[in-house]
Amino acid sequence: QLQAFGGGLVQAGGSLRLSCAASGRTFSRHYMGWFRQAPGKEREFVAGISWSGGSTYYADSVKGRFTISRDNAKNTVYLQMNSLKPEDTAVYSCAADSQGAGYSTTYFSRGSGLDYWGKGTLVTVSS
Repeated sequence: QLQAFGGGLVQAGGSLRLSCAASGRTFSRHYMGWFRQAPGKEREFVAGISWSGGSTYYADSVKGRFTISRDNAKNTVYLQMNSLKPEDTAVYSCAADSQGAGYSTTYFSRGSGLDYWGKGTLVTVSS
């Protein structure tokens, strides 16, 4: 129900825009975000966005370089990645979780127990 698109090979300093398209149901009331997993490493949180788009949350490693946004009419979440570094190389996946009152972004960033996960897209940044 979630599928990430837009990965590819880019040189260091370049940009890519990832999309996470949802199908089968609406995710307009879900907290959504991006995670990544580099070869031989554990999955890590990248960015998250509230259902309204009014609140965003970033890992320190991407703050100032990546921007998350969403278009609920298109049931899609985006990740604009600028100033890419070789250490950004990873498979990027999107996730969604029902967002009730007082939803914890810290909980989402842990990546456990989330309602939906999508297939990832590979981003390779060459030096």
